[in-house]
Amino acid sequence: MSGNKKLSVIANEPINDSKLDNATKIILGLQQELTKYIADGHGPFLAAVYDQNGNLIAKTANSVIAESCSNNHAEMNAIKLAEKKLGTYDLSPYNLSLYITSEPCMMCLGAIMWSGIKAIYYGVPSERVTKITGFDEGFKPNWMDEFKKRGITVYGHIATDAGEKVLQDYVKHGHTVYNPKR
Repeated sequence: MSGNKKLSVIANEPINDSKLDNATKIILGLQQELTKYIADGHGPFLAAVYDQNGNLIAKTANSVIAESCSNNHAEMNAIKLAEKKLGTYDLSPYNLSLYITSEPCMMCLGAIMWSGIKAIYYGVPSERVTKITGFDEGFKPNWMDEFKKRGITVYGHIATDAGEKVLQDYVKHGHTVYNPKR
């Protein structure tokens, strides 16, 4: 990884090169796969849950529009799928990490915290998601510090160029950006 890209990465712990390299590989792969999900009618976000040994537990996209449910963000769907696969509502004993193409919104942050996920790694930061798509990510003061207090590791702003391109293409091609009317 180039030193320049590493400087833009943020974390709530000292940055571990091995974790960051692994997360970059996974998030870039998710960004590349996302175009297929978008073509199938999903929203512009993809999330995957991995165990500590690098085994994929669950991977799924945002399905808000496809399933007419505002709760069906990629993170929510991936957590639900992991819980179903592992037969539990408490993922904490499994030492799982969640990899996301963009920073979680306020709803997804709550779900992550309550699920027992131990670490999250995300691509495009909320302010860029909002600027590109207009999606309202919500009010999230000091969320990385709050996660740290709860033992949840966070790394963000990973492979942002690739993620921003996917979001720009999503908007450019006229796909729906869902926001409630205010």
